[in-house]
Amino acid sequence: MDFVPALDEPLKKTLGGTTAKVMAEHLDLHTVGDLLHHYPRRYAERGELTQLADLPLDEHATVVAQVADARVLRFNNGKGQRLEVTLTDGSGRLQLVFFGKSIYHHQKELLPGRRGMFSGKVGMFRNIRQLSHPAYEMLGKDSGADAVEAWANQLIPLYPACAQMESWKIAKTIDLVLASMEATGWQEIADPLPPALREGRGLTDLPDAFRKVHRPRTKADIAEARDRLKWDEAFVLQVALARRRFADTQLPAIARRPVPGGLLDAFDAKLPFTLTDGQQKVSKEIFDDLATEHPMHRLLQGEVGSGKTMVALRAMLAVADAGGQAAMLAPTEVLAQQHHRSITEMMGELAEGGMLGGAEQGTKVVLLTGSMGMPARRQALLDLVTGEAGIVIGTHALIEDKVQFHDLGLVVVDEQHRFGVEQRDALRSKGKQPPHLLVMTATPIPRTVAMTVFGDLETSVLDQLPAGRSPIATHVVPAKDKPHFLARAWERVREEVENGHQAYVVCPRIGDDEDDPKGGRKKAAAADEDPEKRPPLAVLEIAEQIAAGPLKGLRVEVLHGRMQPDDKDDVMRRFSAGEVDVLVATTVIEVGVNVPNATAMVIMDADRFGVSQLHQLRGRVGRGSAPGLCLLVSEMHEASPARARLSAVAATLDGFELSRIDLEQRREGDVLGQAQSGVRSSLRMLAVIDDEEVIVAAREEAVAVVNDDPELRRLPELRTALDALLDKEREQYLDKG
Repeated sequence: MDFVPALDEPLKKTLGGTTAKVMAEHLDLHTVGDLLHHYPRRYAERGELTQLADLPLDEHATVVAQVADARVLRFNNGKGQRLEVTLTDGSGRLQLVFFGKSIYHHQKELLPGRRGMFSGKVGMFRNIRQLSHPAYEMLGKDSGADAVEAWANQLIPLYPACAQMESWKIAKTIDLVLASMEATGWQEIADPLPPALREGRGLTDLPDAFRKVHRPRTKADIAEARDRLKWDEAFVLQVALARRRFADTQLPAIARRPVPGGLLDAFDAKLPFTLTDGQQKVSKEIFDDLATEHPMHRLLQGEVGSGKTMVALRAMLAVADAGGQAAMLAPTEVLAQQHHRSITEMMGELAEGGMLGGAEQGTKVVLLTGSMGMPARRQALLDLVTGEAGIVIGTHALIEDKVQFHDLGLVVVDEQHRFGVEQRDALRSKGKQPPHLLVMTATPIPRTVAMTVFGDLETSVLDQLPAGRSPIATHVVPAKDKPHFLARAWERVREEVENGHQAYVVCPRIGDDEDDPKGGRKKAAAADEDPEKRPPLAVLEIAEQIAAGPLKGLRVEVLHGRMQPDDKDDVMRRFSAGEVDVLVATTVIEVGVNVPNATAMVIMDADRFGVSQLHQLRGRVGRGSAPGLCLLVSEMHEASPARARLSAVAATLDGFELSRIDLEQRREGDVLGQAQSGVRSSLRMLAVIDDEEVIVAAREEAVAVVNDDPELRRLPELRTALDALLDKEREQYLDKG
């Protein structure tokens, strides 16, 4: 074979157009490298029978099993025939069924005692699990005695597959690629790991790893291949991140040091409480970064309500002290308005610089959102370009071309995962020199995920809650099984209001005509029997029901993203002022909304939210001196995975523990920005949760390599692998979190 495919060779050159098209469309495999990195999901041994009893219904499955019997049966008064084949594995039975003229061909193949691989969608017929017209391949059919003995000990790779491309067909394509690679001694393969690193850590070379992961002789082969391939993924990612960190240290920035007796000191002097030890420690890390002549790139993560906004505000005041401007980018108008309101309240006269009654050291704090009226918008833009405003809080509107700063010194991005790298960079480009960057997230992130997703940022963690925060009790309310529990939930809301407090009710959907043009109520009625098929509960419907029913007489208002900005702001102001008892809202209240008097939250259809999102929502209550209550209402069955997720949220207030649970359930693809970037994760072997040691060690090695040779001139193979694995589009997802 004289043709040797390189890893970036399109599959159609190696496998032909039809096979390549199926692989591209259904498995997202496009190149030889993609195929070689499509690792077996698990391995079947000849002596190991797949547990047929555990086959999931309605899913495409591949099993290794033995034919117990086969018989042709007549139906429809003898006009039709079908072949029924029973498979067994000792734990259960599975029936195969074939119709039509081909049944005699299948009968010759599927002889009792023979073993094969069978693939199809699992259905149920007369209480027996069944595959209808499955694809199959018999094992060891043509083997002589020696070959059978060898085959008996062989590990059979079972690949992530689809209906159009079964596991064994994938195995055959990989055999073809491996054979062509072997023919020329793997000359086209560039090994990304530097030889010294590979030898120092006792890792096998790349061709050997590919052989052993796809065609293992022993379980030790699999372990050896996995160790090596995990290192590839961890190391290439960490090199990409280390290079970005190194490039950032080469950029110039203006050092921003607070002025003694200036704005920051005046603000600290009027604080009615002392900062927590954590806030003081993190503030020092930030001030040290701001004092350098290279841009700060820091991630500030902390529990819901740990006081991140206070830390960010003090950093913004330090920059304003030093003559610069600070911009805070918030993901929603509700949150931008909330930040603006709480920051101006905390600063008092210090936020009225240059205005009548404003403090001498004060500055102007302006709000800029896309839907502001023209006069207010024009004034805000003027305050920014003249430098009159030291602090601006805004949404994506801050990124627009016409927004000009006098001297942008610090960008604070709230809830990083809501913004793409392009938006972050667009705002940073508005500085005369690169501004300092502080990224905040209220979603606690396990250490290894922070290293992988936010690896270009230094990390600060706030894990201490400020004094005066109250505990939050969380309970699951099984609305379908025990309707009286839901009635009691509404009674609890009424009790909280009667005690002088307020409550949130959160729904997954808005529920107006635009939101549900086909009439959600009819669908809801039709789908009453199956909660999964029922449309999500809606703000407008629930608000109407509770105001006329269990919460009659209370002041109930709604808040959602499709309302006019002034209306949203008006509702939030009245809720904050205690003029609204119950706020029925979508997740617009998820982050940053701070109403200490709100003590209760009822989350409808709670199973439709993710773990981190539920934790975020829950963080809106218990922010004052009275204890908080969060009720998770669900119609899902107790044994369902969705209910297990809710029970996990109810069991702990530790966001870091919940983020681990979230990660285990969603796996890495989502967490590594797949949803935000539209690019699949390049992590196929590495598990961010389980492989902490590999990630930490890879980061250390990557930093050493990049510090020694930033352009990787002495490591061309690593450079090639970096370009292949992290093309421009894929590199960007690293920034998105």
